Amino acid sequence: MDGQYYVGWGTLALINAGLAQGKNRSGLNWFLASIFLGPIATFILLIFEKLPAGENY
Repeated sequence: MDGQYYVGWGTLALINAGLAQGKNRSGLNWFLASIFLGPIATFILLIFEKLPAGENY
């Protein structure tokens, strides 16, 4: 059971990294934030607006 929890949390972090890159944000930073925040990071990414091209936070 514990192994599935870590796999799911890691998968969510990867999904959040892709979501962040789609909104012109740093995938690596959001991947690391997602490791600690999990679903909260997903919610934050969903409410953030897409940044103009060239601005990467």
